[in-house]
Amino acid sequence: MTQTTNDQPTGRATGPLVPVLAFAGIVVAVMQTLLVPVIKDLPQLLSTTPSNATWVLTSTLLSGAVATPIMGRLGDLYGKRRMLISSLAVMVIGALVSAVTSDLIPMIVGRTLQGFAMGAIPLGIGLMRDMLPREKLGSAMALMSSSIGVGGGLALPAAALVAQNADWHALYYGAAGLGVLSIALTLLVVPESKVRAEGTFDLLGALGLSAGLVLFLLPITKGSDWGWTSGLTLGMFAASAAVLLLWGVYELRTKAPLVDLRTTARPAVLFTNLASIMVGVSFYVVSLVLPQLLQLPKETGYGLGQSMVVAGLLVAPLGLTMMFTAPVYARLSAKYGPKTTLILGMLIIAIGYGAGLGLMSAPWQSLVISVVLGAGIGLAYSSLPALIVGAVPASETGAANGLNTLMRSIGTSVSSAVIGMVLANTANDVGGVAIPTMHGFRVSFLIATAAVAVGLLLALFLPKQRPASARPQLRAAGEEDANLERAEQALRGFRGRVLDAEGTPVARAKVTLIDRRGRQAGATLSEDDGSYALTVPTQGAYVLAARAEGHGPLASSATHAGDESAVDVDLALPGASVTA
Repeated sequence: MTQTTNDQPTGRATGPLVPVLAFAGIVVAVMQTLLVPVIKDLPQLLSTTPSNATWVLTSTLLSGAVATPIMGRLGDLYGKRRMLISSLAVMVIGALVSAVTSDLIPMIVGRTLQGFAMGAIPLGIGLMRDMLPREKLGSAMALMSSSIGVGGGLALPAAALVAQNADWHALYYGAAGLGVLSIALTLLVVPESKVRAEGTFDLLGALGLSAGLVLFLLPITKGSDWGWTSGLTLGMFAASAAVLLLWGVYELRTKAPLVDLRTTARPAVLFTNLASIMVGVSFYVVSLVLPQLLQLPKETGYGLGQSMVVAGLLVAPLGLTMMFTAPVYARLSAKYGPKTTLILGMLIIAIGYGAGLGLMSAPWQSLVISVVLGAGIGLAYSSLPALIVGAVPASETGAANGLNTLMRSIGTSVSSAVIGMVLANTANDVGGVAIPTMHGFRVSFLIATAAVAVGLLLALFLPKQRPASARPQLRAAGEEDANLERAEQALRGFRGRVLDAEGTPVARAKVTLIDRRGRQAGATLSEDDGSYALTVPTQGAYVLAARAEGHGPLASSATHAGDESAVDVDLALPGASVTA
């Protein structure tokens, strides 16, 4: 995928930019967790079976998994702000559809439309990368990445309060109102990024990925009904593998793929994405288990007999703690690196779930579990964008972050399906009503603990990235801080200045990096002082092509050894008057 990018901000970032984008992420999270307080009542509310009722949650997560890379690519092509507003608008429509029905199929349709808002997360991160100065980018990305958990935690008590005191359809009207507010704030505050990708939208790739994900997640959700060894279940798993394999071959061969699989094959990206799936699994388990345990009547012998509102308040610290860990993450990552903070976060999650196995007998214990898990998940979620940005060239960060968000969405989708299945299969039938058991809750926590253990193992294989404080303190004359940031970013690549025939700096010149196969490996625009910086994906010979209005084009050969160093290449444009 070819993409025109800037290493430095390209738009005017206003003060409220980060809060407004984070609010969009929180609204998306609210939509995901909206029904958690009434999840145990869904079969009765929709007049359906418990296994069918899980689709009301799973459909949102599944459509979100599909929408994330699609909206990310569309944002690269046609504008991230435009696609952010579009995804929020689809979400509002979906909320209104769900608000006017109590039937299963229309409810699933509305929830599926709501899931398209998941693309807001990578779009928000992309807008921040395009517009914020580098010293503010780390903490801003951490907040945006954590917003999915923050919104989820804060939504629980609010949704419980509404569901307990009003018709449950009011939840959807409220969510639609939040979506409209987010659209209005985005229109007022967030400027459109000038960064655009070159190429076309990969429609076949989008259809192939969608089909593969649906074929994979559908038997996970319905396997207990169909039978795990039935021909239908095994056939759909086999079909999913075949579709995704063919999709991968196609993506490797097309010129403008939906997902650049070559980038994902790099160890730093691959292990980060695999660990992200496990973090997604562990996050959603607590949101499904604790509210149900807290609300079950004490007569069951293990239920804690709390109201929906109190249950929501006891789980809310999960999101609040995630919000407060974003600035803590920024300091820890600056000192020790994002790999270390990811490992620390996963260790805290493992402690939370391990302790939770023995802390299920009193409401205050749920509060402790929420705080501990919130701290761990907040650190883990905040680490993921930084790991991705540090592992790929600047020209690929948008697509790579979109794929990482997809991996987290797959994790939450699998978590929803598997935990829903576990709780349904271990439930007791009391007067025709399925009551989850303590055994089911404990099995769910064990699944989350196992997922975190796998994620921790994967994180250990990540290549170590040096924290910012340990990087060489390169200095340059004038605009010292900005030049230092560019120098740090270009530790593995080319840097220099674009000059005219008299040696005067040329601003806004487009500098393109072309590999030995003639493909674009990166692009940027020169700064006001003529400086540019481009990272390289691998060692080898490259061509640096530069052009600017009022100057002739220039192509200069250069070679990079592929190590952590910057090669200085100044580009002197001819004076011929040629329109770029």
